[in-house]
Amino acid sequence: MAKQRPSTLWRTLSNRSSLFLLAGPCVIESEALCFDIAGRLKRMTQRLGIPFVFKASYDKANRSSAKSFRGPGLEDGLAILDRVKTKFAIPVITDIHSESDARSAGTVVDILQIPAFLSRQTDLLHAAAQTGQIINVKKGQFASPHEMINVVEKLHSFNNRRVILTERGNSFGYNNLVADMRSIPIMKSLGCPVVFDATHSVQLPGAGGDKSSGQREYAPVLAKAAVAAGANGLFIETHPTPEAALSDGPNMIPTSELPRLAKQLKAIHQAAR
Repeated sequence: MAKQRPSTLWRTLSNRSSLFLLAGPCVIESEALCFDIAGRLKRMTQRLGIPFVFKASYDKANRSSAKSFRGPGLEDGLAILDRVKTKFAIPVITDIHSESDARSAGTVVDILQIPAFLSRQTDLLHAAAQTGQIINVKKGQFASPHEMINVVEKLHSFNNRRVILTERGNSFGYNNLVADMRSIPIMKSLGCPVVFDATHSVQLPGAGGDKSSGQREYAPVLAKAAVAAGANGLFIETHPTPEAALSDGPNMIPTSELPRLAKQLKAIHQAAR
C-alpha cells in the first residue's frame, strides 16, 4: 500500500476538534499479535469516529536488563509494520534510536517517535526531520514542559514543522513518575498538538528489579484528566493479556477494556470543547 501522505495525516492530527489515538502493543512480539490488536483497535475507532495510528516498537533499546526481550529488530519489525499498514489501511508509528534507524523507518512508517530519553539528541532529531515524516517527541522525564520549545525550534530549523509533543510523566524520586497536567496547555502554547501517554505515565521505572513495574489501574484516570486538560491525542499501549506481555505488561491496558474507555474519553473531549 502506498504510504499515506504526511500532509493528509498531519491535517487530521492537527485538527483540534477531534481526539486522536496512538495505540498498540509496547513491542512487536509477533505479526499475529499485531494483526489481532490492530484489527480490534481499527474496528473500535471507526465505530467511535476517532482517528487512529497503530503503534508498536521493533526494538526496545532501553530495557532495564540486557536479558529482556527487545523485539524482532529493525528489518523484520519494519516489515511487520508495513504489512499492518497494508492489511488494515491504517497509519503506523514506531520509535527510533539512531540516525540510521530514522532513515530506514522513515521509508515505512507515517510518524517517527523520539523516545523520552533521547528527546534532546540533536543528530537524531535532524535525521528524523530529514525524512519529511511527522515527528512525535516524548518529553524527557528530566525536562520541564517549557524546555520543549528548544526541541520544537530544532525541528523547525531542520525544515520540519510537523511536530507532536507527548507528555509521559517526570521522574519523582525512587521508581516513580508524576504527570503534571499543566504541561498540556504549556506545550500546546508552543504551537504543537499535544499527546498524553497514559500508560508510560503510570510506569514504575526499575521497580521490578531487572525490569519496570507499573500501576495500570491508574492509566484510565490520568487519560481522562489529560483529555479534560486539553490533550489533542492519547498514547495508550495495550495487550490482550498484559500479564503475559514481553515488555511493559504492568502498565498496559487490556485490549478488551479499551472500547469502554475510548467512549468515555471521546465524551470528555466533546464536553471540554
